[in-house]
Amino acid sequence: MLTTAPTFEHLYQLFPDSPDRPEAVEVPADEVPEPYRSLLVHKHHMTVAVEQFYGSAVDVRVIACRREGDEYARKILLALKEGARRVVQFGLVRINLGVCPEPVRAAIVEGKTPLGRVLIQHNMLRRIEPLMFLRATLAPTMAEWFRVAPGTETYGRIGVIYTGTRPAVEVLEILAPVG
Repeated sequence: MLTTAPTFEHLYQLFPDSPDRPEAVEVPADEVPEPYRSLLVHKHHMTVAVEQFYGSAVDVRVIACRREGDEYARKILLALKEGARRVVQFGLVRINLGVCPEPVRAAIVEGKTPLGRVLIQHNMLRRIEPLMFLRATLAPTMAEWFRVAPGTETYGRIGVIYTGTRPAVEVLEILAPVG
């Protein structure tokens, strides 16, 4: 069941014993340093934010997924389409497919297009509410995806995407370290 107040623990319970799980602590928005602040502290889709920042479209790679009825959860990586296809973001989402029209459900479950792009392309009413910002210390698996040393710090956010007044998506987004 989706909530309007997901937490880091709540979302990672969808995929227990995940070797990619970083250590994370909540930080106030005004303590998120640049360029992470510009990338995270806003009410826009992260797909758009990272594409603008890197000057490249992104592809989605689904690492794991599970579905129970209308509840669909997945862990993903967003990678740049240009150059070395570097991974620039990790995401963990739980989606209520029941609030999505069939073409949106099909595109989400197909897993070939980033979620933000699917919602934008289908002009699905949406409101993005960031709830908290995180400083994350990367576990070896996530560090490997980002091509950095284990223990490297980066930033992320947890939020809810609404359709009208209904929560449709709970999301954890962690950026690749920048610098």
